[in-house]
Amino acid sequence: MSMEEYVRKLRERKALAAGTTQDTEMQHQKGRLTARERIAILFDPHSFNEIDTLVMPRYEHYMGGKSSRYGDGVVTGFGLINGRQVFVAAQDASVMGGSLGEMHANKIVKAMHMALSYGCPFVALNDSGGARIQEGVDSLGGYARIFDANCEASGVIPQLSAILGPCAGGAVYSPGLTDFIFMTEQSYMFITGPEVVRSVMQEHVSQEELGGGRIHATESGVAHFLAHNDRECLLKIRDLLGFLPSNNMSDPPYIPPRDDPARRCPELHAIVPIDPGKPYDVREVIATIVDDGRFLEIHELWAQNMVVGFARLDGYVVGFVANQPMTLAGTIDIKASVKATHFIRVCDAYHIPIITLQDVPGFLPGTSQEYGGIIRNGARLIYAYAEATVPKLMLILRKSYGGAYCVMSSKGLRGDLLYAWPNAELAVMGAAGAVNILFRNEVKAAANPHDRSQELADAYQETFNNPYIAAARGLIDDVIEPQDSRRVLIQALRVTLSKRERRMPRKHGLAPM
Repeated sequence: MSMEEYVRKLRERKALAAGTTQDTEMQHQKGRLTARERIAILFDPHSFNEIDTLVMPRYEHYMGGKSSRYGDGVVTGFGLINGRQVFVAAQDASVMGGSLGEMHANKIVKAMHMALSYGCPFVALNDSGGARIQEGVDSLGGYARIFDANCEASGVIPQLSAILGPCAGGAVYSPGLTDFIFMTEQSYMFITGPEVVRSVMQEHVSQEELGGGRIHATESGVAHFLAHNDRECLLKIRDLLGFLPSNNMSDPPYIPPRDDPARRCPELHAIVPIDPGKPYDVREVIATIVDDGRFLEIHELWAQNMVVGFARLDGYVVGFVANQPMTLAGTIDIKASVKATHFIRVCDAYHIPIITLQDVPGFLPGTSQEYGGIIRNGARLIYAYAEATVPKLMLILRKSYGGAYCVMSSKGLRGDLLYAWPNAELAVMGAAGAVNILFRNEVKAAANPHDRSQELADAYQETFNNPYIAAARGLIDDVIEPQDSRRVLIQALRVTLSKRERRMPRKHGLAPM
Protein backbone atom coordinates (compact mmCIF):
# COMPACT_ATOMS: atom_id res chain seq x y z
CA MET A 1 0.00 0.00 0.00
CA SER A 2 1.38 3.35 -1.02
CA MET A 3 1.69 6.23 1.47
CA GLU A 4 -0.98 8.18 -0.44
CA GLU A 5 -3.44 5.30 -0.21
CA TYR A 6 -2.67 4.81 3.48
CA VAL A 7 -3.36 8.49 4.22
CA ARG A 8 -6.58 8.35 2.21
CA LYS A 9 -7.88 5.33 4.11
CA LEU A 10 -6.92 6.89 7.43
CA ARG A 11 -8.88 10.02 6.56
CA GLU A 12 -11.86 7.93 5.50
CA ARG A 13 -11.81 6.07 8.80
CA LYS A 14 -11.64 9.29 10.79
CA ALA A 15 -14.48 10.75 8.75
CA LEU A 16 -16.58 7.68 9.53
CA ALA A 17 -15.67 7.95 13.18
CA ALA A 18 -16.83 11.56 13.21
CA GLY A 19 -20.36 10.55 12.18
CA THR A 20 -22.54 11.11 9.10
CA THR A 21 -24.89 13.93 8.19
CA GLN A 22 -27.85 11.56 8.57
CA ASP A 23 -26.82 10.66 12.12
CA THR A 24 -26.39 14.32 12.99
CA GLU A 25 -29.84 15.15 11.69
CA MET A 26 -31.36 12.33 13.76
CA GLN A 27 -29.74 13.70 16.89
CA HIS A 28 -30.95 17.23 16.14
CA GLN A 29 -34.49 15.98 15.57
CA LYS A 30 -34.42 14.67 19.15
CA GLY A 31 -33.39 18.11 20.38
CA ARG A 32 -29.87 16.96 21.28
CA LEU A 33 -26.39 17.73 19.97
CA THR A 34 -23.93 15.14 18.73
CA ALA A 35 -20.94 14.07 20.80
CA ARG A 36 -18.50 16.24 18.86
CA GLU A 37 -20.81 19.25 18.88
CA ARG A 38 -20.96 18.95 22.66
CA ILE A 39 -17.18 18.71 22.90
CA ALA A 40 -16.82 21.82 20.73
CA ILE A 41 -18.97 23.81 23.19
CA LEU A 42 -17.33 22.36 26.31
CA PHE A 43 -13.70 22.97 25.38
CA ASP A 44 -11.79 26.11 24.51
CA PRO A 45 -11.72 26.61 20.70
CA HIS A 46 -9.36 24.32 18.76
CA SER A 47 -7.90 22.78 21.93
CA PHE A 48 -9.45 19.29 21.90
CA ASN A 49 -7.28 16.27 21.09
CA GLU A 50 -9.04 12.95 20.50
CA ILE A 51 -7.55 9.63 21.58
CA ASP A 52 -8.43 6.08 20.44
CA THR A 53 -10.25 7.52 17.42
CA LEU A 54 -10.07 4.30 15.38
CA VAL A 55 -10.97 1.76 18.07
CA MET A 56 -13.49 -0.80 16.80
CA PRO A 57 -15.86 -3.21 18.58
CA ARG A 58 -14.21 -6.54 19.35
CA TYR A 59 -17.23 -8.61 18.27
CA GLU A 60 -17.65 -7.27 14.75
CA HIS A 61 -19.75 -10.22 13.58
CA TYR A 62 -22.48 -9.22 16.07
CA MET A 63 -22.68 -5.64 14.86
CA GLY A 64 -25.05 -6.21 11.93
CA GLY A 65 -22.94 -4.35 9.39
CA LYS A 66 -22.15 -1.45 11.74
CA SER A 67 -18.48 -2.34 12.11
CA SER A 68 -17.56 0.18 9.43
CA ARG A 69 -18.05 2.83 12.12
CA TYR A 70 -14.97 3.58 14.22
CA GLY A 71 -14.72 4.96 17.74
CA ASP A 72 -17.15 2.35 19.17
CA GLY A 73 -19.79 4.83 20.28
CA VAL A 74 -17.73 7.09 22.52
CA VAL A 75 -15.38 10.01 21.87
CA THR A 76 -12.53 10.37 24.36
CA GLY A 77 -9.69 12.85 24.63
CA PHE A 78 -8.35 15.94 26.34
CA GLY A 79 -8.26 19.67 25.84
CA LEU A 80 -8.46 23.03 27.57
CA ILE A 81 -11.38 24.40 29.58
CA ASN A 82 -10.73 27.92 30.83
CA GLY A 83 -7.09 27.31 29.92
CA ARG A 84 -6.68 24.16 32.03
CA GLN A 85 -6.33 20.56 30.84
CA VAL A 86 -9.46 18.39 31.21
CA PHE A 87 -10.22 14.86 29.98
CA VAL A 88 -13.60 13.85 28.57
CA ALA A 89 -15.60 10.80 27.48
CA ALA A 90 -18.59 11.75 25.34
CA GLN A 91 -20.92 8.92 24.37
CA ASP A 92 -22.01 8.99 20.73
CA ALA A 93 -25.67 8.02 20.44
CA SER A 94 -25.38 7.86 16.66
CA VAL A 95 -23.29 4.67 16.91
CA MET A 96 -25.35 1.73 18.17
CA GLY A 97 -27.27 4.09 20.43
CA GLY A 98 -24.12 4.86 22.39
CA SER A 99 -24.42 1.39 23.95
CA LEU A 100 -21.51 0.27 26.08
CA GLY A 101 -19.41 -2.70 25.02
CA GLU A 102 -15.97 -3.94 26.00
CA MET A 103 -13.91 -1.59 23.81
CA HIS A 104 -16.29 1.31 24.55
CA ALA A 105 -15.62 0.79 28.27
CA ASN A 106 -11.87 0.39 27.68
CA LYS A 107 -11.76 3.82 26.03
CA ILE A 108 -13.55 5.46 28.96
CA VAL A 109 -11.39 3.74 31.58
CA LYS A 110 -8.21 4.67 29.71
CA ALA A 111 -9.25 8.34 29.62
CA MET A 112 -10.10 8.23 33.33
CA HIS A 113 -6.76 6.65 34.23
CA MET A 114 -4.93 9.25 32.15
CA ALA A 115 -6.82 12.05 33.92
CA LEU A 116 -5.88 10.54 37.27
CA SER A 117 -2.23 10.06 36.30
CA TYR A 118 -1.85 13.61 35.04
CA GLY A 119 -3.98 15.25 37.76
CA CYS A 120 -6.69 16.60 35.46
CA PRO A 121 -10.48 16.83 35.96
CA PHE A 122 -12.62 14.27 34.14
CA VAL A 123 -15.99 15.00 32.50
CA ALA A 124 -18.38 12.26 31.34
CA LEU A 125 -21.07 13.18 28.82
CA ASN A 126 -23.63 10.39 29.10
CA ASP A 127 -26.00 9.58 26.23
CA SER A 128 -26.40 5.82 25.96
CA GLY A 129 -28.94 3.07 25.50
CA GLY A 130 -27.16 1.02 28.16
CA ALA A 131 -25.22 -2.22 28.00
CA ARG A 132 -24.59 -3.65 24.53
CA ILE A 133 -26.69 -6.81 24.56
CA GLN A 134 -24.70 -8.41 21.72
CA GLU A 135 -21.56 -8.49 23.90
CA GLY A 136 -23.21 -10.08 26.92
CA VAL A 137 -21.23 -10.18 30.13
CA ASP A 138 -18.28 -8.31 28.59
CA SER A 139 -20.37 -5.14 28.61
CA LEU A 140 -21.22 -5.69 32.29
CA GLY A 141 -17.55 -6.17 33.09
CA GLY A 142 -16.92 -2.87 31.34
CA TYR A 143 -19.31 -1.06 33.66
CA ALA A 144 -17.59 -2.58 36.69
CA ARG A 145 -14.19 -1.31 35.50
CA ILE A 146 -15.63 2.19 35.06
CA PHE A 147 -17.09 2.09 38.58
CA ASP A 148 -13.69 1.06 39.96
CA ALA A 149 -12.01 3.93 38.12
CA ASN A 150 -14.62 6.34 39.55
CA CYS A 151 -13.85 5.14 43.06
CA GLU A 152 -10.09 5.35 42.54
CA ALA A 153 -10.34 8.94 41.31
CA SER A 154 -12.84 10.05 43.97
CA GLY A 155 -11.51 12.98 45.98
CA VAL A 156 -8.31 13.05 43.91
CA ILE A 157 -9.52 14.75 40.72
CA PRO A 158 -12.87 16.48 40.14
CA GLN A 159 -15.31 14.15 38.34
CA LEU A 160 -18.34 15.69 36.64
CA SER A 161 -21.15 13.85 34.86
CA ALA A 162 -23.68 15.26 32.41
CA ILE A 163 -26.81 13.28 31.50
CA LEU A 164 -27.70 14.46 28.00
CA GLY A 165 -29.99 11.63 26.91
CA PRO A 166 -30.96 8.23 28.31
CA CYS A 167 -29.03 6.73 31.22
CA ALA A 168 -30.57 3.57 32.65
CA GLY A 169 -29.76 0.41 34.56
CA GLY A 170 -26.21 -0.09 35.79
CA ALA A 171 -25.08 2.93 33.77
CA VAL A 172 -26.51 5.30 36.41
CA TYR A 173 -23.98 4.27 39.04
CA SER A 174 -20.98 5.83 37.32
CA PRO A 175 -22.59 9.31 37.46
CA GLY A 176 -23.71 8.48 41.00
CA LEU A 177 -20.06 8.01 41.99
CA THR A 178 -18.91 11.36 40.60
CA ASP A 179 -18.75 14.69 42.43
CA PHE A 180 -21.49 16.53 40.54
CA ILE A 181 -24.28 15.52 38.15
CA PHE A 182 -25.78 17.78 35.49
CA MET A 183 -29.03 16.93 33.70
CA THR A 184 -31.07 18.53 30.93
CA GLU A 185 -34.85 18.67 30.85
CA GLN A 186 -34.80 16.21 27.91
CA SER A 187 -32.64 13.61 29.71
CA TYR A 188 -33.60 10.87 32.13
CA MET A 189 -31.93 8.29 34.37
CA PHE A 190 -33.34 5.41 36.40
CA ILE A 191 -32.44 1.92 37.60
CA THR A 192 -35.47 0.27 35.99
CA GLY A 193 -37.63 1.77 33.26
CA PRO A 194 -41.36 2.45 33.18
CA GLU A 195 -42.19 -0.91 31.58
CA VAL A 196 -40.52 -2.89 34.37
CA VAL A 197 -42.10 -0.67 37.02
CA ARG A 198 -45.49 -1.22 35.41
CA SER A 199 -45.14 -5.02 35.22
CA VAL A 200 -43.58 -5.58 38.63
CA MET A 201 -45.07 -2.80 40.78
CA GLN A 202 -48.29 -2.08 38.82
CA GLU A 203 -47.34 1.61 38.77
CA HIS A 204 -48.04 3.56 35.60
CA VAL A 205 -45.39 6.22 35.17
CA SER A 206 -43.69 7.97 32.25
CA GLN A 207 -39.95 8.28 31.71
CA GLU A 208 -40.03 11.92 32.76
CA GLU A 209 -42.06 11.20 35.90
CA LEU A 210 -39.82 8.30 36.84
CA GLY A 211 -36.40 9.79 36.22
CA GLY A 212 -36.52 13.02 34.24
CA GLY A 213 -34.06 15.82 34.86
CA ARG A 214 -36.54 17.97 36.77
CA ILE A 215 -37.55 15.07 39.03
CA HIS A 216 -33.93 14.37 39.96
CA ALA A 217 -33.24 18.08 40.50
CA THR A 218 -36.27 18.70 42.74
CA GLU A 219 -37.31 15.38 44.33
CA SER A 220 -34.45 12.88 44.57
CA GLY A 221 -31.54 15.31 44.70
CA VAL A 222 -29.56 13.09 42.32
CA ALA A 223 -28.98 16.02 39.93
CA HIS A 224 -27.00 18.97 41.26
CA PHE A 225 -27.74 21.13 38.20
CA LEU A 226 -30.67 21.28 35.77
CA ALA A 227 -30.33 22.89 32.33
CA HIS A 228 -32.86 23.58 29.60
CA ASN A 229 -30.70 22.11 26.84
CA ASP A 230 -27.28 20.69 25.98
CA ARG A 231 -25.60 24.05 25.40
CA GLU A 232 -26.70 25.51 28.73
CA CYS A 233 -25.62 22.33 30.50
CA LEU A 234 -22.13 22.38 28.97
CA LEU A 235 -21.65 26.05 29.82
CA LYS A 236 -22.63 25.29 33.43
CA ILE A 237 -19.91 22.62 33.50
CA ARG A 238 -17.35 25.17 32.32
CA ASP A 239 -18.57 27.56 35.02
CA LEU A 240 -18.27 24.99 37.82
CA LEU A 241 -14.79 23.88 36.73
CA GLY A 242 -13.70 27.50 37.20
CA PHE A 243 -14.17 27.04 40.96
CA LEU A 244 -12.48 23.63 41.30
CA PRO A 245 -8.77 22.79 41.37
CA SER A 246 -7.30 20.38 38.84
CA ASN A 247 -6.64 17.85 41.61
CA ASN A 248 -6.42 17.47 45.37
CA MET A 249 -2.77 18.57 45.41
CA SER A 250 -3.56 21.89 43.72
CA ASP A 251 -5.26 25.02 45.00
CA PRO A 252 -8.53 26.24 43.44
CA PRO A 253 -8.07 28.85 40.70
CA TYR A 254 -7.29 32.29 42.12
CA ILE A 255 -8.59 35.36 40.27
CA PRO A 256 -7.22 38.77 41.31
CA PRO A 257 -10.23 40.65 42.70
CA ARG A 258 -11.66 43.82 41.24
CA ASP A 259 -14.01 44.14 44.22
CA ASP A 260 -12.62 46.13 47.16
CA PRO A 261 -11.81 43.73 50.05
CA ALA A 262 -12.56 46.53 52.52
CA ARG A 263 -15.93 47.30 50.97
CA ARG A 264 -18.67 47.81 53.56
CA CYS A 265 -22.12 46.26 53.13
CA PRO A 266 -24.71 48.61 54.68
CA GLU A 267 -27.46 47.01 52.56
CA LEU A 268 -27.33 43.96 54.84
CA HIS A 269 -29.33 45.92 57.42
CA ALA A 270 -32.22 46.12 54.97
CA ILE A 271 -31.90 42.54 53.67
CA VAL A 272 -32.08 40.80 57.07
CA PRO A 273 -35.03 41.89 59.27
CA ILE A 274 -34.34 42.30 62.98
CA ASP A 275 -37.55 40.41 63.75
CA PRO A 276 -36.41 36.74 63.94
CA GLY A 277 -39.80 35.60 62.70
CA LYS A 278 -39.60 37.38 59.34
CA PRO A 279 -38.09 35.52 56.37
CA TYR A 280 -35.50 36.79 53.89
CA ASP A 281 -33.44 35.28 51.08
CA VAL A 282 -30.00 34.29 52.39
CA ARG A 283 -28.71 34.24 48.80
CA GLU A 284 -28.98 38.04 48.85
CA VAL A 285 -26.72 38.09 51.91
CA ILE A 286 -24.16 35.90 50.13
CA ALA A 287 -24.29 37.97 46.94
CA THR A 288 -23.73 41.15 48.95
CA ILE A 289 -20.66 39.78 50.72
CA VAL A 290 -18.79 37.96 47.92
CA ASP A 291 -16.69 39.33 45.07
CA ASP A 292 -18.80 41.01 42.38
CA GLY A 293 -21.98 39.44 43.77
CA ARG A 294 -21.27 36.19 41.92
CA PHE A 295 -22.52 32.99 43.59
CA LEU A 296 -22.77 29.57 41.91
CA GLU A 297 -25.46 27.65 43.79
CA ILE A 298 -25.33 23.85 43.99
CA HIS A 299 -28.54 21.80 44.33
CA GLU A 300 -30.58 24.96 43.82
CA LEU A 301 -33.93 23.15 43.42
CA TRP A 302 -33.53 20.49 46.13
CA ALA A 303 -33.66 20.86 49.93
CA GLN A 304 -34.14 24.59 49.59
CA ASN A 305 -34.03 25.18 53.35
CA MET A 306 -30.25 24.84 52.99
CA VAL A 307 -28.21 26.86 50.47
CA VAL A 308 -24.77 25.69 49.34
CA GLY A 309 -22.49 26.88 46.58
CA PHE A 310 -19.23 28.46 45.46
CA ALA A 311 -18.13 32.08 45.36
CA ARG A 312 -14.95 34.11 45.74
CA LEU A 313 -13.72 36.30 48.56
CA ASP A 314 -10.70 38.48 47.78
CA GLY A 315 -10.18 36.32 44.70
CA TYR A 316 -10.06 33.03 46.64
CA VAL A 317 -12.64 30.28 46.06
CA VAL A 318 -14.83 29.59 49.10
CA GLY A 319 -17.80 27.34 49.73
CA PHE A 320 -20.92 28.68 51.45
CA VAL A 321 -23.28 26.64 53.64
CA ALA A 322 -26.27 28.69 54.77
CA ASN A 323 -29.69 28.20 56.33
CA GLN A 324 -32.52 29.58 54.17
CA PRO A 325 -35.27 31.26 56.29
CA MET A 326 -37.57 31.44 53.25
CA THR A 327 -38.08 27.64 53.31
CA LEU A 328 -39.18 25.75 56.45
CA ALA A 329 -37.92 28.75 58.46
CA GLY A 330 -34.37 27.53 57.81
CA THR A 331 -34.76 24.38 59.92
CA ILE A 332 -32.49 21.42 59.20
CA ASP A 333 -34.19 18.28 57.89
CA ILE A 334 -32.93 15.03 56.37
CA LYS A 335 -32.50 16.39 52.85
CA ALA A 336 -30.74 19.52 54.05
CA SER A 337 -28.35 17.39 56.11
CA VAL A 338 -27.48 15.22 53.11
CA LYS A 339 -27.09 18.25 50.85
CA ALA A 340 -24.74 20.09 53.19
CA THR A 341 -22.77 16.95 54.04
CA HIS A 342 -21.94 16.21 50.41
CA PHE A 343 -20.91 19.81 49.75
CA ILE A 344 -18.70 20.02 52.85
CA ARG A 345 -16.89 16.84 51.87
CA VAL A 346 -16.29 18.17 48.34
CA CYS A 347 -14.85 21.39 49.76
CA ASP A 348 -12.63 19.48 52.16
CA ALA A 349 -11.34 17.16 49.42
CA TYR A 350 -10.34 20.06 47.17
CA HIS A 351 -8.95 22.56 49.72
CA ILE A 352 -11.86 24.98 49.53
CA PRO A 353 -12.52 26.99 52.74
CA ILE A 354 -16.05 26.70 54.16
CA ILE A 355 -18.06 29.71 55.30
CA THR A 356 -21.22 28.92 57.27
CA LEU A 357 -24.03 31.44 57.64
CA GLN A 358 -26.30 30.48 60.52
CA ASP A 359 -29.91 31.46 61.01
CA VAL A 360 -31.42 28.25 62.30
CA PRO A 361 -34.19 27.58 64.84
CA GLY A 362 -33.34 23.88 65.10
CA PHE A 363 -34.01 20.55 63.43
CA LEU A 364 -37.35 19.95 61.73
CA PRO A 365 -39.63 17.96 64.10
CA GLY A 366 -42.13 15.26 63.20
CA THR A 367 -42.58 11.53 62.76
CA SER A 368 -41.58 11.62 59.08
CA GLN A 369 -38.20 13.03 60.05
CA GLU A 370 -37.66 10.63 62.95
CA TYR A 371 -38.75 7.59 60.95
CA GLY A 372 -36.65 8.73 58.00
CA GLY A 373 -33.50 8.85 60.13
CA ILE A 374 -32.90 12.50 61.00
CA ILE A 375 -30.62 11.31 63.82
CA ARG A 376 -28.42 9.35 61.42
CA ASN A 377 -28.42 12.03 58.75
CA GLY A 378 -27.86 14.85 61.19
CA ALA A 379 -24.91 12.87 62.52
CA ARG A 380 -23.51 12.75 58.97
CA LEU A 381 -23.52 16.55 58.94
CA ILE A 382 -21.67 16.64 62.26
CA TYR A 383 -19.11 14.14 60.98
CA ALA A 384 -18.49 16.14 57.81
CA TYR A 385 -17.82 19.37 59.71
CA ALA A 386 -15.65 17.64 62.33
CA GLU A 387 -13.64 15.77 59.70
CA ALA A 388 -13.01 18.79 57.47
CA THR A 389 -9.50 20.21 57.86
CA VAL A 390 -9.94 23.24 55.58
CA PRO A 391 -10.50 26.72 57.08
CA LYS A 392 -13.98 26.88 58.64
CA LEU A 393 -15.47 30.33 59.25
CA MET A 394 -18.94 30.99 60.62
CA LEU A 395 -21.22 34.02 60.89
CA ILE A 396 -24.45 33.95 62.93
CA LEU A 397 -26.96 36.28 61.32
CA ARG A 398 -29.94 35.89 63.69
CA LYS A 399 -30.98 32.63 65.37
CA SER A 400 -28.70 29.81 66.50
CA TYR A 401 -30.66 27.44 68.69
CA GLY A 402 -30.04 24.08 70.29
CA GLY A 403 -28.40 21.20 68.49
CA ALA A 404 -28.49 23.10 65.23
CA TYR A 405 -25.91 25.52 66.66
CA CYS A 406 -23.67 22.61 67.59
CA VAL A 407 -23.69 20.82 64.23
CA MET A 408 -22.90 23.80 61.97
CA SER A 409 -19.20 24.65 62.31
CA SER A 410 -19.25 25.41 66.03
CA LYS A 411 -16.06 25.75 68.10
CA GLY A 412 -16.63 22.23 69.38
CA LEU A 413 -16.35 20.95 65.80
CA ARG A 414 -13.05 22.78 65.24
CA GLY A 415 -14.55 25.91 63.71
CA ASP A 416 -11.65 28.33 63.22
CA LEU A 417 -13.10 31.83 63.49
CA LEU A 418 -16.74 32.46 64.46
CA TYR A 419 -18.61 35.74 64.42
CA ALA A 420 -22.12 37.00 65.18
CA TRP A 421 -24.15 40.09 64.48
CA PRO A 422 -25.29 42.13 67.54
CA ASN A 423 -28.91 40.96 67.32
CA ALA A 424 -27.99 37.28 67.05
CA GLU A 425 -29.60 34.84 69.47
CA LEU A 426 -27.54 31.91 70.79
CA ALA A 427 -29.36 29.63 73.19
CA VAL A 428 -30.87 26.22 73.72
CA MET A 429 -34.18 27.60 72.43
CA GLY A 430 -36.09 30.83 71.88
CA ALA A 431 -37.13 32.98 74.83
CA ALA A 432 -40.85 32.16 74.53
CA GLY A 433 -40.20 28.42 74.58
CA ALA A 434 -37.80 28.71 77.51
CA VAL A 435 -40.31 30.72 79.57
CA ASN A 436 -43.02 28.18 78.83
CA ILE A 437 -40.84 25.46 80.35
CA LEU A 438 -39.06 27.28 83.16
CA PHE A 439 -41.82 29.56 84.41
CA ARG A 440 -45.00 27.73 83.46
CA ASN A 441 -46.52 27.74 86.95
CA GLU A 442 -45.54 31.34 87.61
CA VAL A 443 -47.20 32.48 84.39
CA LYS A 444 -50.39 30.55 85.17
CA ALA A 445 -50.60 32.08 88.64
CA ALA A 446 -50.10 35.66 87.41
CA ALA A 447 -52.99 38.11 87.29
CA ASN A 448 -52.22 38.76 83.63
CA PRO A 449 -50.49 35.63 82.24
CA HIS A 450 -49.79 37.16 78.81
CA ASP A 451 -48.06 40.25 80.20
CA ARG A 452 -46.09 38.20 82.73
CA SER A 453 -44.98 35.76 80.04
CA GLN A 454 -43.79 38.61 77.83
CA GLU A 455 -41.98 40.23 80.77
CA LEU A 456 -40.14 37.00 81.57
CA ALA A 457 -39.34 36.41 77.89
CA ASP A 458 -37.82 39.87 77.58
CA ALA A 459 -35.70 39.26 80.68
CA TYR A 460 -34.58 35.85 79.38
CA GLN A 461 -33.75 37.40 76.00
CA GLU A 462 -31.60 40.08 77.55
CA THR A 463 -29.85 37.72 79.95
CA PHE A 464 -29.23 34.64 77.83
CA ASN A 465 -30.24 35.02 74.15
CA ASN A 466 -27.53 37.36 72.93
CA PRO A 467 -24.10 36.88 71.36
CA TYR A 468 -22.19 38.61 74.13
CA ILE A 469 -22.73 35.71 76.54
CA ALA A 470 -21.27 33.31 73.93
CA ALA A 471 -18.40 35.70 73.25
CA ALA A 472 -17.63 35.91 76.97
CA ARG A 473 -17.40 32.09 77.05
CA GLY A 474 -15.12 31.99 73.99
CA LEU A 475 -17.71 30.21 71.87
CA ILE A 476 -17.57 32.96 69.25
CA ASP A 477 -14.58 35.16 68.50
CA ASP A 478 -16.26 38.54 68.04
CA VAL A 479 -19.53 40.41 67.63
CA ILE A 480 -19.42 42.48 64.45
CA GLU A 481 -21.66 44.97 62.69
CA PRO A 482 -23.44 43.55 59.61
CA GLN A 483 -21.85 46.11 57.27
CA ASP A 484 -18.38 44.83 58.28
CA SER A 485 -19.14 41.20 57.34
CA ARG A 486 -17.23 41.15 54.05
CA ARG A 487 -14.13 42.84 55.47
CA VAL A 488 -14.00 40.66 58.58
CA LEU A 489 -14.53 37.40 56.66
CA ILE A 490 -11.78 38.30 54.19
CA GLN A 491 -9.35 39.07 57.01
CA ALA A 492 -10.25 35.77 58.68
CA LEU A 493 -9.82 33.92 55.38
CA ARG A 494 -6.37 35.38 54.79
CA VAL A 495 -5.05 34.20 58.14
CA THR A 496 -6.64 30.72 58.00
CA LEU A 497 -5.57 29.85 54.42
CA SER A 498 -2.25 28.60 55.79
CA LYS A 499 -4.05 26.20 58.15
CA ARG A 500 -2.38 22.81 58.61
CA GLU A 501 -4.26 20.39 60.83
CA ARG A 502 -2.68 17.16 62.02
CA ARG A 503 -4.62 14.10 63.11
CA MET A 504 -3.68 10.73 64.54
CA PRO A 505 -3.24 8.22 61.68
CA ARG A 506 -6.04 5.75 60.98
CA LYS A 507 -7.35 3.80 58.03
CA HIS A 508 -10.72 5.57 58.03
CA GLY A 509 -13.46 6.65 60.37
CA LEU A 510 -16.93 5.13 60.51
CA ALA A 511 -19.10 7.93 59.18
CA PRO A 512 -22.86 7.47 59.75
CA MET A 513 -24.51 6.02 56.66
